[in-house]
Formats: sequence, structure tokens, C-alpha cells
Amino acid sequence: MTRDATLSQALLPNQTLLTKLGLVLAGSFLVALGAQAEVPMFPVPMTLQTLAISVVGLTFGARLAGLTLLAYLAEGAMGLPVYSGGGAGVAHLVGPTGGYLFGFVAMAWMTGWLAEHGFGRGFIRMSLAALIPSMLLFVPGVAWLWYITPLDLNGAIAAGATPFLVGGLVKSVVAAMVAAGGWEALVRRRS
Repeated sequence: MTRDATLSQALLPNQTLLTKLGLVLAGSFLVALGAQAEVPMFPVPMTLQTLAISVVGLTFGARLAGLTLLAYLAEGAMGLPVYSGGGAGVAHLVGPTGGYLFGFVAMAWMTGWLAEHGFGRGFIRMSLAALIPSMLLFVPGVAWLWYITPLDLNGAIAAGATPFLVGGLVKSVVAAMVAAGGWEALVRRRS
């Protein structure tokens, strides 16, 4: 099966290892910035992380997006203040948000995979490529929240998914707008 070129590949067609490393670092920085835009909610804050992850997935493709989020998790685990609210440390990976943090890797990979397989162009398709993985993120997030807290499953869904559904939809649409705008700018630049 052939893969469609991603926006980063169209912008930088000859990607060296150094170029890919730069993209991973830039992408992890974007996700860290998104984590600092926080709306306090209990037990999981609402941030712009998922918006940044969707943009990374739509523009980088599956492998590079997945690596970017693994780098992000490693940066936080090593003590860099990249998690929500400037948080850092391994404790975040095993705390109430751990399922979401690990789910970010799958979300980025899946968004990138969809972008490489027919959903990387066109606003509607890119919106779906961002929305589907962002909704699936609730599976590990809620499951971990249910496991680690005294909440029952309904309570975990009510606390860890329901308040974030509309935000997830909006952030998916915004991510698609960003990626579509990037493609449009590239086409204009080349013509």
C-alpha cells in the first residue's frame, strides 16, 4: 500500500536523520506548549495538548508523530516541565493522567497513519483523521482513571471523558484547519 506524502515531507523532501530529530524536538516542544494552556478540571485538566498532537500527526505522519510523543513522554519523565501545568516526573505517568499520556503516542501515530492513507488532504478528511484518534484517546485515559482512582466506570467516564468531548471535536477541527492552511500555503508558494 502506498503512503501519501505528509506536509513535513512535502516541505522537506530530503529528510536526513538530523532533520527528523529537529522535527521530533519541535513537535515535542509544540505539545509541551499546548500542555501549558490549561483549563483546571478534576481529575484531568483540559489543555491544548491534543490539538498539538493532532497537528503533529497530520503533518508528520505515523512514525515521526509516534516518535515525537515518545520523546515528549521521555522529556517529562526526565524532569523537564513539559506536562500539564509545568508538571514533570515519572509520577505523572502512573498518576490519574497516565492513561492519557501513554494514549498520546497511539493518538499521534493513528492520526499520522490516517494522514498517510487518504486522510491527509481536504478539510473534512483531515478533521476525521484528527477526530477519530482523539475520541479513541478516551479508551486508555478512562480505563486508567477507573483503575487508579476510587471512581467506578461511570464515574471515570463522567470525569475523564464527558466534559472533554466537545473540546475534542473543536480541537480536531482546528487542527485540520491548521494542516489544511499549511498545505494551501505550500501550494501557493510553489505556484
